[in-house]
Formats: sequence, C-alpha cells, structure tokens
Amino acid sequence: MKFSLLLKVTALFFNTSNQFTFPVDQEEPADFEKAILAAKWGKFHWMMYTIAITSGWSSMFETTTMSYVFPAAECDLGLTLEHKGLLNAITYAGMISTGFFWGYLSDTLGRKKLLIVGYFLDAIFVLLSATSQSFAMLMVSKFFGGFIINGPFSAITTYISELHCAAHRSNAQYVMGVIYSAGTLVLPLLAVNILPLNFHWKLSENFIIHSWNIYLFICAFVPLTSAVAFIFLPESPKFLMTTGRNEKALAVFRKIYAMNTGQPGDNFPVKVLVNEIELNQICNYKITANRTKSKAFLEGWQQMKPLFQGPYLAKIILLCLIQCFNMGSLNTLRLWLPQLFQAMNDYELNYNSSAPLCEALEVFKPNKILENNNKTIECFVNTNNYSVYTNSMIVCAVTILSYLVAGGVINKIGKKKLGVILGSCTGLTAMSLYWSRNSLSTLTLASMFVAGGSVMINTLLAIIVEMFPTTLRTMTVSLAMMSGRSGAVIGNSLYPILLKTGCSPPLFFNGILSLSCGLLILLLPVQDSVSLT
Repeated sequence: MKFSLLLKVTALFFNTSNQFTFPVDQEEPADFEKAILAAKWGKFHWMMYTIAITSGWSSMFETTTMSYVFPAAECDLGLTLEHKGLLNAITYAGMISTGFFWGYLSDTLGRKKLLIVGYFLDAIFVLLSATSQSFAMLMVSKFFGGFIINGPFSAITTYISELHCAAHRSNAQYVMGVIYSAGTLVLPLLAVNILPLNFHWKLSENFIIHSWNIYLFICAFVPLTSAVAFIFLPESPKFLMTTGRNEKALAVFRKIYAMNTGQPGDNFPVKVLVNEIELNQICNYKITANRTKSKAFLEGWQQMKPLFQGPYLAKIILLCLIQCFNMGSLNTLRLWLPQLFQAMNDYELNYNSSAPLCEALEVFKPNKILENNNKTIECFVNTNNYSVYTNSMIVCAVTILSYLVAGGVINKIGKKKLGVILGSCTGLTAMSLYWSRNSLSTLTLASMFVAGGSVMINTLLAIIVEMFPTTLRTMTVSLAMMSGRSGAVIGNSLYPILLKTGCSPPLFFNGILSLSCGLLILLLPVQDSVSLT
C-alpha cells in the first residue's frame, strides 16, 4: 500500500493513457527509440520503480545516516565538531576514489551485474559500520561504503534512463528523485523511534551495542534487498544493442512488451533491430559484437577517449564544475541540518523562546566551547529532541513535493531554464537564513533550499542523458557525481571551521555556490524543447 501512491504518480508523469503508436515495418530494422516505444509503458516500469525504491534509498542512506547518528553517538564515540565534519565527508571521499572505476565497469560490462554485486557489498560495509566501537572504525567503514555505493548509484541512473523513450527520460530522473527523497524521509522516521531508546547491550568490555548501532543495522537491509531484487530484472536493452547483442536485446523488449500489454511476447511488432556496432564507428571507437570480458576491458579504454576530446571535453568540464558547486552547497547544509535543528531545540529548551538561527549557532563558537570546557560537564545526550526529527521530516516532504512539481513542469519550461531558476532561488534562500528570527522561518527556508538543490541534481543528470551517447553516459554521470562529491567533501570539511567563525560565513558559503550554479548553467549547450500541451 505504501508504494501504490508512488506508482500511481509515475503513471501520471508518463501519460500512460495516451501512449504513442506507430506503424512498424517488420522487415525494416528498428532503432532503440522505436523498439522501446513499441514495448509501451506499464506494469514492467511499475515493477522496476518498486525495485528501485530500495536502490535509491541505499545511496541516500549511505550519505545521510551519520547526520542522525551524531547526537546519539556523540558521547559513546567522543565526537567533536571536526569529527562530525570528517564523518560527513568521508563517505563522499570514498565515492570520489572510484569515479572512473565504476563508470568504466558499467559501460563495458553492463548495468545489471554491477547493481547486484555493488548493493551486496554495500550491505556488508553498512553492517560493519553498525558494529563500530570507535571513531576510527566508523570512519573506515563509511569510507568503504562510499567506495562501493558510487558504482550502483551511477549504474541505476543510466539503467532507469535506458528503459524509457526520449520523451519520458527526463521524468524518469524526477521519479528517482522522489524515491531518493522518500529515503531521506524514512531516516528520521526510523531515528525518532530508535535513537531515543536508552539501549545498551554489553557483549564484552570493549563491545557495547547502543541504539545508534541498531539504527545502522536496520539500514543494512535496504541495500541487501536491492541486491536480491535486481536478480529478477533484465539487462538494459540499450546496452545490449550497443555491444552487438541484438537477439538478447530483442528478448528483453519482448518481455517488457508482454508485461506491459498482457499479450504474448511474439506479438511484439519489432522483429529486427539496427546494428549499432556499425553506427558507433562514427564516434571513433570500436565495439566488438558479443565480446569477451577481456575484450570489453581493452575496448573500454578506447571507448572513453571521446570524453576527453572535442566536443565532449568542454561539456564535461562545465557539467562537473556545476555539479561540484551544487552538491558542495546542498550536501553540506543538508547533512548539517539535524545538528542545526538540535542547536535550535536546545536553545528553545534553555531559554523557553523561539530560536533565532544565528543566536542558536553561537554554541559552535570557540568562546562558548572554552566557557564550557572550564567547567566539569558530564557528556549528555539530549533525547528530548522530537522537533529535530519532525523538522527533518518536513524538509524531506517538501523535497518530495518539489520533485512532483518539477516532473510536471520540466517539459513546459525546459531543463536549462529550470536549472537557472533553481540555482538562483536556492542561492538567495541560503543567504536569507542569516536573517531568520524563529524556528518556523528557518524551517521554511531550509526546506526550500534542500528541495531546490535536490531537484537541481536530477535536472543535471537529465541533461547529461540528453547530451551524451549511451556508451558514455554512465562514465559521464560518474565523473559529474565525482566532482559533486568532491564539493561535498570540501564543504563538510570546511563547515566546522565556518561555524566557529560565526553565522554569516557558512550560510553565505552555501548561497554563493548555489548562485554560481544558476549562472554556469546558462553556458550549457542545451536547447530546451518546450512542450505546449
């Protein structure tokens, strides 16, 4: 019942009541677009999105769980402000270290195998983080979790896109955005029910299970579920066509057609597919049909060359810069929001009045820290923080709503214009937080910022899918996301320093980065195709 609403929303996005039909010459080879249109949109895609729910959550959980663990584990692990910044950054550092590796494997060996293996390995490292008893152990497990999850994230983005026609491809990215945002809503829901528990299970002198360990343990089941689920989905037919396996691609199209229409697969109107091996020669790289794994590796290096030559080089540099600024801004403030909400909650409990954001953030300044250090204060975890989780859930709900709105207007105003609007609005919103005088205005502005920045990520991914050919898409997504995560590492490493200097530096840091994204998007060589219907 939980997933039925999401699936109905996807049906509205893709206008399934009036699907495009066309006469098919069974003797004339069909390209991918004709074949995927002939396969229709329906039950298969609903099943795919159902499976993609836990896949999207896995990526979001890997980067976000620490935000909720900090307040609960602060005393158990002796976490300082700098430790928290490093734990936020380390997952992204792991992702950066495999930007080329995973994109290369996906573009040469396929999407499905990478998704299965990647999510299974991620589940192992989440379980390791759940058993952590020290800051160092948690750092190591989070680094390798990021190392692994980068591959499945890039592959799922390309995989979902390659199961839709061109007209639906942009909307597919926004449905995935809804799924990611739903994951961020699940985390505070779990947190509010698990983290406040006064749970301490002492297995040995040096091994104690706390409520936050249980929280991370539960999160490990999400990627494990994804690994099992993808066993039952087919390989991307577009990838199969690109590597010369047209018979296998045709079999996939028939399965999709049969599930979507309820008719036998043999009734699929397309009987022959075009030979994309020949078409790919114009890109100056060679792909051997039905190649072996060793041949795939060798040809993969040749396949990557166009990314670092004209006309793609300038495009990828610009996209990477935009994604670096956007994710650096978004994933810094987003991951620190629970900590900021906690500061506001503590302020309201201490002063019995609504918290101006800048006054609440005074707790992070060095003079306040020194003042507390001069006293003998026992480390204390404030579990009276229901508002922290409630505020986080509201931010997530607004983000989900923003994806639904963006999916409805993307074809009306175009990706490029939407990106410019989002960059400008999020930049101004972040800087406006400086003048926030109460909890409600802080929550409103924070929700608008996170929603706009999150939609921006998926807008850029939709632009990448449009700008680059199939054989380069996963690699391009990997590079762009690697650049974005580099921004997140830098931002989260700097944020403790910025917070200690005062209120304006961290907020204007976020605002300037986001405004820069809006300006740089104007330079992208993308022509918006606007729908008038």
